[in-house]
Amino acid sequence: MTFLHTMPEGLPLRNVLSLPAAGSAVRTAREVTEQVLTQWGISPRHPSVDAALLILGELVTNSVRHAADHCPNLTVIHTAGPGTLAFGVHDRHPYQPALHGAVAHTPGSGLAMVTELTLGLGGTAVVRPDSDGGGKSIWITLPL
Repeated sequence: MTFLHTMPEGLPLRNVLSLPAAGSAVRTAREVTEQVLTQWGISPRHPSVDAALLILGELVTNSVRHAADHCPNLTVIHTAGPGTLAFGVHDRHPYQPALHGAVAHTPGSGLAMVTELTLGLGGTAVVRPDSDGGGKSIWITLPL
């Protein structure tokens, strides 16, 4: 897979989930994420978890909405380590949105909300292109 090289370094816990680019992917991604976090000992009551699930839902929704014509599947990657949770949503649509410009140009949009929530929690949001330029991953890193 061309996107695995884009994962944050130094986070020992990893989970990869491939989903069809369909509406049901949002619910499945959230449910699996909750299960993975619980298995990793991250409490569902942690202040970052609700925001992380909301952000994840927006990113999966965007992949389903905009990339399904380019690829039948999307991938959610979870990774964590001491004090850090990171997750990425990968699709094979070549468009790479400007996350930090989303707040200024389209307030109230899903990407603007993703960026605002992420930065408000002290996290980072980045778009990482595939090595062949044919897709991208949007990565969110949050402190725990």
